[in-house]
Amino acid sequence: MQLKTKEFQSLFTEGLKGIAELFEKHRFELRIAGGAVRDLLNGKQPQDVDFATTATPEEMKNMFQAAGIRMINNKGEQHGTITARLHEQNFEVTTLRVDVVTNGRHAEVEFTTDWEKDAERRDLTINSMFLGLDGTLYDYFNGFEDLQSRKMRFVGSAAERIQEDYLRILRYFRFYGRIAEEPGDHEHATLEAIKENSKGLAAISGERIWMELKKTLIGNHAAHLVSLMYDLDVAQYIGLPVNGSLEELKRVWKNAQHRNPKPMTILSAVFRGPDDVNKLDLRLKISREEKNLGLFLVKQRRDLRKADNEADSLKPFRDYIIDSREPDVQSRICELLKYQGEEQLLAEMEKWSIPRFPVSGHDLRKMGITSGKEIGAILQTLRDLWKKSGYQMDKDELLKDVKNL
Repeated sequence: MQLKTKEFQSLFTEGLKGIAELFEKHRFELRIAGGAVRDLLNGKQPQDVDFATTATPEEMKNMFQAAGIRMINNKGEQHGTITARLHEQNFEVTTLRVDVVTNGRHAEVEFTTDWEKDAERRDLTINSMFLGLDGTLYDYFNGFEDLQSRKMRFVGSAAERIQEDYLRILRYFRFYGRIAEEPGDHEHATLEAIKENSKGLAAISGERIWMELKKTLIGNHAAHLVSLMYDLDVAQYIGLPVNGSLEELKRVWKNAQHRNPKPMTILSAVFRGPDDVNKLDLRLKISREEKNLGLFLVKQRRDLRKADNEADSLKPFRDYIIDSREPDVQSRICELLKYQGEEQLLAEMEKWSIPRFPVSGHDLRKMGITSGKEIGAILQTLRDLWKKSGYQMDKDELLKDVKNL
């Protein structure tokens, strides 16, 4: 087949035309590779476009230097990747490769000019396709057919692909959530291969695991996929609690899935207490913000709930925000409301602006109150009055009460 969609045509900027002409002039093949091909075939505009070529890194360097094209970020060169910059655009081009030695985390590669051999080393059939710059699809492992039928398959043997890099187990879950239409449409042999090789994830760094897991948690079928991680003995090797609360996870996922939840909002459902959050952090080295959100949700999901008074259901959440005075607390409250399934309150909270307490210590000093301890006590009393008024009392009204105090 030959692709001629508007998304494909829009890739041909002045920069890409210049790069393409250069490779053609030197008689090297250049094709779009991997995820960009998958996105284009799905009618989506790819965020990143990677290229593959028959030229070696040395040949690319000579070619770019001779043409006066700047190269940046030489870290990828040992893996065969050269990044050229032309017309304010970066073009990441990688030489075709075959794996010589793999250890479950990294691979030693050698370069090749065989497109099928390069495709054979990729993880999933839907990621193993190439697209020529004339729109011709090169599909060696039925990736397009799998994409059309929303099937997730490894290239060749699932066990072999997983053993080359155990992180591919989590990539399988992530892409399943992105591509598959139904939650339980897995091939039995694939699940068996994942279960038999799950222990290999123990040697994978926490940062790499968390990067994949986060994307799975905000994709489709997240509750199903996390439950599957438990069924296939994956959970114990990636920092999830041994007795995770899967029923709570299903409930929270149903509540929050269409509300753009943060990954930690969904994952917090499996935690039974703060120790589970701390153990996850120890394994995956999550950010401080993510850890604090997890601890907050575990602590407040049962205690901090809407008021019985329907006229002002949001009051407990507003009071909590005012009392805490933390900069990101409103964002955490929004995640709590997603967790609890409080759709209407979430909409109200997202529109609410935190009011500013109108009285300061300076105002009290101007009234002749000089004791720091007394100023602190009065400010707290005034803050309580302000809160009871629904944050409506202004400075003059509050300062009148100082005389009574």
